[in-house]
Parts: sequence; C-alpha cells; structure tokens
Amino acid sequence: MCSFCGMSAAPRTPQRRKGRAARKQAPTGNSPQSALVPPGGETGCSPSLRALRGARWGREREKKGAGDAEGALFAVWSVRSWREGGTLEAVRWRGKVEGGRLPTAWRRGRRGQRPRRGSSVSRTPGLGRAEAAAGAGGDRGRRRTAPEGTASKSGARMWKVMRRVSVDLLESSSLCNKQVYFRKTKMRVVSVTQQNCSLRNYSAPPGDVKSLRSVINPDISRIRNIGIMAHIDAGKTTTTERMLYYSGYIRTLGDVDDGDTVTDFMVQERERGITIQSAAVTFDWKDYRINLIDTPGHVDFTVEVERCLRVLDGAVAVFDASAGVEAQTLTVWRQADKHQIPRICFLNKMDKSRASFTYAVESIKQKLKTKPLLLQLPIGEAKTFRGLVDIVTKEKIIWKPTSDLDDGKNFERKLLLEADDPNLFQEVQDARNTLIEQVADLDDEFAELVLGEHSENFDLISAEKLQSAIRRVTLAHKAVPVLCGSALKNKGVQPLLDAITMYLPAPNERSYEFLQWYKDDLCALAFKVLHDKCRGPLVFVRVYSGSLKPQSAVYNINKSCTERMSRLLLPFADQHIEIPSLMPGNIALTVGLKQSATGDTIVSSKASAVAAARRAGRDAREKKRSASDVDSLLLAGVEVPDPVFFCTIEPPSMAKQQDLDNALSCLQREDPSLKVKIDPDTGQTILCGMGELHIEIIHDRIKREYGIETYLGPLQIAYRETILSAAQVTDILDKTVGDKRHFVTAELEVRPRSGDRATTKPIIDYAESVIGELPKELQGAIENGIMNSCIQGPLLGFPVQDIDVTVQSLTVHPDTSHTMVSACVSRCMQKALKKAGIQILEPVMNLEITVSEDHLSAALSDLAQRRGSIQEIQSRQDNRVVVAAVPLAEMMGYSTVLRSLTSGSATFTLELASYQALNSQEQSALLQRRMGLV
Repeated sequence: MCSFCGMSAAPRTPQRRKGRAARKQAPTGNSPQSALVPPGGETGCSPSLRALRGARWGREREKKGAGDAEGALFAVWSVRSWREGGTLEAVRWRGKVEGGRLPTAWRRGRRGQRPRRGSSVSRTPGLGRAEAAAGAGGDRGRRRTAPEGTASKSGARMWKVMRRVSVDLLESSSLCNKQVYFRKTKMRVVSVTQQNCSLRNYSAPPGDVKSLRSVINPDISRIRNIGIMAHIDAGKTTTTERMLYYSGYIRTLGDVDDGDTVTDFMVQERERGITIQSAAVTFDWKDYRINLIDTPGHVDFTVEVERCLRVLDGAVAVFDASAGVEAQTLTVWRQADKHQIPRICFLNKMDKSRASFTYAVESIKQKLKTKPLLLQLPIGEAKTFRGLVDIVTKEKIIWKPTSDLDDGKNFERKLLLEADDPNLFQEVQDARNTLIEQVADLDDEFAELVLGEHSENFDLISAEKLQSAIRRVTLAHKAVPVLCGSALKNKGVQPLLDAITMYLPAPNERSYEFLQWYKDDLCALAFKVLHDKCRGPLVFVRVYSGSLKPQSAVYNINKSCTERMSRLLLPFADQHIEIPSLMPGNIALTVGLKQSATGDTIVSSKASAVAAARRAGRDAREKKRSASDVDSLLLAGVEVPDPVFFCTIEPPSMAKQQDLDNALSCLQREDPSLKVKIDPDTGQTILCGMGELHIEIIHDRIKREYGIETYLGPLQIAYRETILSAAQVTDILDKTVGDKRHFVTAELEVRPRSGDRATTKPIIDYAESVIGELPKELQGAIENGIMNSCIQGPLLGFPVQDIDVTVQSLTVHPDTSHTMVSACVSRCMQKALKKAGIQILEPVMNLEITVSEDHLSAALSDLAQRRGSIQEIQSRQDNRVVVAAVPLAEMMGYSTVLRSLTSGSATFTLELASYQALNSQEQSALLQRRMGLV
C-alpha cells in the first residue's frame, strides 16, 4: 500500500519478497542515509503522486528537527524525459535553506521512470507549444511560464511560485549540482534539459514570445498568403524558422539537422532532415498578417507544392547560391507560372563555400527565362559574407553579433557613403542605375517619371517611388526581385520579410473571374486534409469571398452534399488555436467536414451554388464560351500526376485487413498522389506512389500512426500499353436472362493517336449513322464500356493510352439493359485492341547528376550500362551537371550505386519525362519476367 495515496502495490512475486527482505536490513530511523532517501519502494502510484508522498515525508522530517538541506527538501524525483537525451526534474522546496549542496545519496536514490501522460511532472496542461514562454534551447523554446500568485494563509510569510528552469547539461548533468538559496519559500520547479552538443545558444529573455491569440486580423490589403518553394536542401525550412523567430512567435531557433524546427514536425521529417508534407503557419510582421506555407522540395511530393500554390497569392523561391537553378526549381517555377503567382527570389547560403551571387543570378536569367531585378548586393561571399547593401535605399546592413548571442536580431543599418568604401559605393551606384533602367523599360508610369523629372540625375528618384514601380512590375509578372542572405547564419531574413510585405500582392489584388459570380456569398477552396485522432479530419480552406463561422452549414459542390463545420482553427504547424471567424483572404483549418477533400469548392448553400452557376452560364453565353469552361472555373481542382511505382501491401493477418483498409483510406484522402487498387486476379492490395521515398514514407506512417505492421512486396514499374495499328471489330451479345432477351451488336474501330501529351483517356467519336439514332441514355453505357477496357490492357493489364475509338454501328434490342450494352462494348473493345497489336511503353526519367570532375567518367560509364542517353553536361562552379534520360526500370537502387562510385560526393534528382516504347527484345524479356519464366 502506498504510504501517501493508498493505492495497492504490485503482487508479491518472489523477486518482490526478496526486495522487501533486503529493505528490512536497510538503515532505518534517524540514521543519515535514511534521512536522505524518501520511501519509494512501492509501485502503486504515478510519479506525480510519489512526488507528493515525498513532500509529506519531507514535512515529517522537518517537524522532527532536521536543520539543513536534507530536512528542508520535500522531494526530488528525476524521471527520464520522453524527448531523447533530456532530463525532467520535479522539485518542491520549503523552509529555511541558507545554501548547501544536495548530497550524493539523493542522486543515488532517484527513480528512472517516464512520467505518465497527464501527470503533474509531465507537460503543464492547457499550455500550447506555440504559446510557451520559457525552456531549454533544444526544446524549441515552446514551454510556458505559469502565472505567479500567493498561496499561503498561515502566519508565516510564504508564497508559491511555479516556473520552469533551464539547466545546461554541458555544465551540469542534474539539478543536484546547483547551489540553492531560498528563504521562507515554497516552490515547485519543473526543468526540461535537452542534451545538445551544439554550442549555439539562442535563448531569449522571458516574456518575448507572442501568443498565437495575439495574431492581428487586419484589413485584407495587409494580408499576405505566401509559400516557400525550392529545390530540396535549398534552405526553405530554415528560412521559415528564422521568420517565426524574428516575428516573435518562437523563443529559440531550431535546426533541420537537429530535428527541432517548427514546420518539420513529423517523425519521418525529423529523422530524414527533409520536408515531406507542407506545413502552414500564421504570424504578423510590422502590422501585416502573413499566412505562410512551407512546401517540400523532393520530387516525390510535387503534388504538395501544386495544391498549396493553388491557393497562394505570392511565393518566395529559395536558391542555393552555390548551385543556382536546380532540377526541382524548374518544376516548382513552372507550377507557379501555371497559377500566375508573383515571386521573389532569395539567394540563400551566401556563406557557403563556392557561393557566387553573379552565377546564381545568371542561372535565373538563362534557365528560368525571366528578368531578375537586383535589389541587394552581398558584402563578401562564402566565408567573408557579413552583410548586404540595399540598392533601392543605398543602405548598408551589417550583422554584428553581441557577445555569444548571434541570433541575427542585432544588425546595423546606415546609409552607404563613398568615404566608407569607394569601390562598393560605385558598384551600388551602377547597380541602382541599372535597376532604374530595367524598371523604366517594364513600367510606363515609372518611365514617364524618369524621362520627365529625373532624366539628368537618377539619384533624385526617391526610394518610395522606385519601390512602388518594382511592386507594379512584380505583380504584372514582368520581372522578379532578387534578394540574398544566409538563413542558417541569421543574415538577410528581416529584409526578406520587408520585401514580402512590400512587393507581393494582397488577396484583393489578385483577379479571380469566379468571384463575380458569388459576389458577397461564401466561396472557399479545400486544398489539404489532415487526420487527427481526436478531432477527426481537419480540412485546410482558403476563403476567397464571404466569411466562415463555427457551427455553420456549408455546401460542397463537388460532392453535392451539405456538411456542418463545428470549429475553426488557426494553424501553427502541428499546433492550432480556435478562432471565432475567418474573413476573406485568409487560410485556416476546419473541423467537422467529413466528406470534403482536396480540390473541393465550398459555398454557403446549394441555393448559392445554383445562383452562381446561373450567373456563370449567363456570362458564358455572352462571351460564347462552352459550358465545360464554366464547370472548370466553378470546380477548381488540382492536377494529380499518375504514379510510376507500385507494390503489394499486406497486413500481418486477415484480422488486420479492415484496419489497413481504413488507414489507406485516410492516407488517400490526405495525399491525392497515393493510389490504392485491388488486383482482380490475386485479390491483393496494390499501393501506387510517385517514387521509392513516397512509398517508404507511407509504409512508415501506417506502422507509426495506425500501429499496423504491414509487409510490402518488391517495387514494380508502372508500364503502359498502346496499339501499333488501326483495327475494326464487330461483336454480338445474345443472352436471355429470365424472360428477357438481351441482344446487342457493336462495331468499333480503334486507331493510334499521335500527340505531344500522353493520356490514358481515349477520345470517343460516333459515326454519322450512329449519332443520329443513338438515344442519350445509351451513350453513357457505351463510354463506360470503352473506359473500362482501357483501364487494363490485354497484354499485361496496364492502362492503355493514346488511342482514338469510333463507334461505327450499334444495334440494341428494346429489352436490353444498359449493363449488357456496356459488357458487349467492352468485349468488342478488347478484341479490337488485340487485333491492333499491343506495344509496351516504359516510363523514362529526366536524370540530373551533380558530380565532381574526378568522378565524372565513372558516372557516365555507369549510365551507359543503364540504357541512359546523355543529353548535356553543364558546368556548375567546380562540379559537373550531367543531364540524361534513363528508363525508370534501370534506376532501382541507383542512389547506393552512385554513392559507391563517387565516394558519397554526388547527388541526383529524377523526374518523369515521358513514356517511350520498348524495343522487341526488352518487351519479350519483360513478358517472360511477368509470367515467371525468368
């Protein structure tokens, strides 16, 4: 029985009886050792109750007259933290303690147990991480100081303080090595200490961290919805972390390598040091509200970037200054072009060796086919980088660390004078004149100002007028501003935030044609879904017009259903704050939408959707636009590419099959690029993804989040099939079911289609003799039969692409059902495909390898063995960039081989280019492997 809480102890096993016998021989009474070790052999209560029991024991010791630290100490319980390498101390103090060192016996007597969830030595309940106010540097500073208050009514003057103390494990491994000086106090201290070998210390004074509830809700003109996009490892997450730190919403600077950044909160992200899923954060900067989304840079998660850019108004493209434009940079840039998003370029990693501002700007100009506007010049490069010069204002910004706290908050900004540095002054002067000429060529209003008032002296042009002209040029997509800095070294992020508010558009500055149809009614787009174990599905929405409020009903146009939204949440990565309403132009999370998925349009009611469709139809007739265009504008969605990898996935037992199906259903709703299907021959579940890493992440999430130990089959390539020639086939279905005779005669013609863009959806035409007599209700049955035949080809069961189908004739008995019509057309289609001859198509990838000159020949010879076609070899500083086209089937396990060939120095990226036909030899070998003959 516990001596304090009364809970029963564990059953008396032989080992427990042996322990009780040993304790009988331990010192008792008032011996020194017994005075130092509190009772704690029982195992019936939680660490929090054991701490209280220790407090009672300490009070009794104090009444017996113990006069120094041993008698005044209530309890010290050390438990292992749930964070790796941390120690959590729960301490209660009371009484007269002039000073003294905690004895060694106390350190020997502590218990090494993990606190239960919800116990008092666990995290303080009710405090969000984003609202925290104190803590250790390794814990990202999101711990909160509890309020102070008096708590004693006795005659003695006493007070109670609850706080958190940070202890550096590099100096002391526990709280026991500290000197204590408390008089007439009763204190409870909870300390979280994170072991961290890095010497960085970005701790800030208490009270500086803002609460998410303090985020301003300004006018729509002072809202910025932006995204951070770049190639993998360019510094997107690090830049986002610095933005949150300088805006005051986190206490300490996290690091991707340490796995403690705000936006990389998934376990898989922290283990691999990459961004896997986009994370949204909301903060304010100089009276502007910024809704920021940190997007992934890996090619396997391109859909995450696509669906985020769909709802953003502006973007920051981050570049590695030593590499310039890289493979994935081109992809995300094209996606931003498709959605017509204004951009700012940030040349990151200016402190990196081989960083070159000139090379990076030139690569932007040549590869992205855009006009860069240089707004800053770096002061030094690589190791000598220490600041930058604002070309618009001609101000020099130098970061000078004060003492050991080099967090980038302290910098000096002053006007650049010719006496300070004549060479730098002349360089800035020339750059400003060039900038003015560039902007004048692109903006007529600014050109009139330059040619009229200030044609003689460009120095007389004010910074405000130049900034206004740069903003107009940026919003018109005529050029992109270029800034520089080093996010890891905390330089250049504050000017980047100023540029975001200055040059990127507000929501009301973007033109959306569909807004005129909704007027002031609600129009929102669901662009992302997350699953929370307690709240259920959380749907990210962007509000374009109208407003959202909790406990309101909304209508989903795509699903044709009405849903009730229970709550609205403001996102801060994995932390959320409830808000009373959501105004136009903002992004938030909704709770309670069970059916909504990525790309769904949400309006206030069905009547509102009908009214908007009526206005859109009227506008379409006036402008002579087809109805399909109206539908595409009303139901704006996200294009999802077809997967290129697939494998089987099986549960550990049939009892877990339903749990696996539920998990895959939730993951499919979260990730539109994940496809799940059932093999019709074997009944196995097939998992289809965008790459090896994508499928690996899905497998890991099923294990961690849903607790299912699944088994994956070998990765396979998603081939496709097409036809070699035209063919025409007739098929007859004559079947009697019950007293009804079903009779169908169908004649189809198939032809190969040549086009730039491959598609698995066939183009269906009808002969003139058929289209005149064909009832409308039979047209759907015919198209359904043709589509089903193209899902699985006749040779290997892969989708059939690039074909045209013509229905030459169709005869249907009056009593024939539509199902029989579809069956006849599908059977006829299969015969036509076999007669036309089937060709297997394999996915060919664009490969880009960055390798040093020493290992170039080894990489090229390996590509030749993989049926690779070398397209170009570029120079990038001291390295070579090999651009090639390689079949995906030859790239399995390529990362391990490339590391071995280049001693781990080379990197590569893969992106799907097209599907190309296999030669006869390769096709025969593939058929034999699929049939198990090889």
